[in-house]
Amino acid sequence: MAKKRNVRKYDDPLRHADHARPITRRDFVSQGFLTGSALTLGGGILSLFSNPRAAHAALSSDLQPLLANPCNIATSGAGKIPFIAFDLAGGANIAGSNVLVGQQGGQMDFLSTAGYEKVGLPGDMVPGLNDPLTGLPYANTDFGLAFHSDSAFKRGMEASMSAGRGAQLNGAIIPARSDNDTGNNPHNPLYGIATAGADGSILTLAGSENTDSGGNSMIPAAMMDPELRPTKVDRPSDVTGLVDTGQLVGILGPSDATAVMESIYRISAEKMTNVDAGQTIGASDVVKDMVRCGYLKSADIADRFGATPLDPGLDPMIVGPTGIFTDAEFNGGGRDGSEFRKTASVMKLVINGFAGAAVIEMGGYDYHGGARAEGEVKDFRAGRCMGACIEYAARIGTPLMMYVFSDGSLSSDGTIDNSVDGRGKGEWVSDNSSTAAGFFMVFNPAGRALLRGATPEEQAVHQQIGYFDAGASVQRAATPAANNVNLLVNTVILNYMALHGEEGNFATLFPNHGLGDANLRDSLTAFEQIVSGTIGPLNPT
Repeated sequence: MAKKRNVRKYDDPLRHADHARPITRRDFVSQGFLTGSALTLGGGILSLFSNPRAAHAALSSDLQPLLANPCNIATSGAGKIPFIAFDLAGGANIAGSNVLVGQQGGQMDFLSTAGYEKVGLPGDMVPGLNDPLTGLPYANTDFGLAFHSDSAFKRGMEASMSAGRGAQLNGAIIPARSDNDTGNNPHNPLYGIATAGADGSILTLAGSENTDSGGNSMIPAAMMDPELRPTKVDRPSDVTGLVDTGQLVGILGPSDATAVMESIYRISAEKMTNVDAGQTIGASDVVKDMVRCGYLKSADIADRFGATPLDPGLDPMIVGPTGIFTDAEFNGGGRDGSEFRKTASVMKLVINGFAGAAVIEMGGYDYHGGARAEGEVKDFRAGRCMGACIEYAARIGTPLMMYVFSDGSLSSDGTIDNSVDGRGKGEWVSDNSSTAAGFFMVFNPAGRALLRGATPEEQAVHQQIGYFDAGASVQRAATPAANNVNLLVNTVILNYMALHGEEGNFATLFPNHGLGDANLRDSLTAFEQIVSGTIGPLNPT
């Protein structure tokens, strides 16, 4: 008799018989019991902030240079490439069924049939064969980085991106072991990305969870800096709550409000000059800077954010008839709607330069022990969110580095799920850290980022940094990152710096990096430089 499968909703909590009862917040997130909550943060001392939907006013040209010097106010980010990480909590499939992974020669140095079965691909769907329905290879390179043609990540990304966007994409995969079902992996690179220069005009880092890392996995201990703790952002109200200029704009109008705040700055600066000239009023340099720069920053914020719709739901490039998400998708209930709103909120901040870098945590990726269909649905949703970030960067016109990681991975025993959502692929039956990997994508408006290496063979091993053996297990000695999550993080940061041509500064910024000498570090670097110096002022819209 046919075995009757218990029917469950894909977004119901995952209750695995071989797992201990969830105790920590990370346990609950990875198994889908929690999705996250919101926290709204306001402005700081001497700030006069405004309604972000109000009209625009112009800051006087003679005051604009003072924003950066001496007040050190970043008006459009730090000029670095925006960076967004996806933390798929629970141990998601990345290598094989989504991003292709191969042996020592790169992604196209194919694994054995048994190896592909382990990563969820039946013998008639392995790379090297063609899809009988389309006649096209299962190994697809539309995005530069090779994906399986039926990858749920790929299908989701394509659903969010404009046709032909893949020509501006490239990426690299890093086979690397990490522990299963734990947030204790130091996977998160945000603090290192900030150390490399990423910054924003409102805040430095953002994350969708109220944790030290902003996500599920931890920050490497050597990179911890309490001043860099990410601001929690997981919904539009968190974004609009970051900038609030009070009632002055509403009373006077935006242009007059900016003029008043400029006048306060000028009067305050003149008073402080008189103090320096010998008047009896006492004031320290700290107080003078607070007075001068506090009002100047207020004028600048009223100027820049008066007409800027910080709410991603009001941005027609994100939501609406020509948006990345339809109104129904963005405002809908269920997990799809909440994940789309979370992603839109984070990408609005980072890609416009309001934040330097951010992590988006997505829960419920401990999806083994059941039908393959559940993993496909969740991976497709993650792909929609990844593609949304890329598409929004394209519409704004700025480069983007996107990094995807998970705590451990999983494997299949070859049992096939022939349901519509299962798509004839292998069911995920157990956790398996030996099949783990992370990958990053680079969007470049000027065209696909160029791989390092003079020959196709050299370029292939820069696109796959490390390798699997034929049986689909990470080769631990292939790279420093393969068996050390801290060094995986360092490898990602090295590649971020290389996109700016700044990899030569890596050893200075991270003296205990563990990635070897300059020659070894070059072998761990995927792409040639895509920007020179800073990328110029971002359009804060």
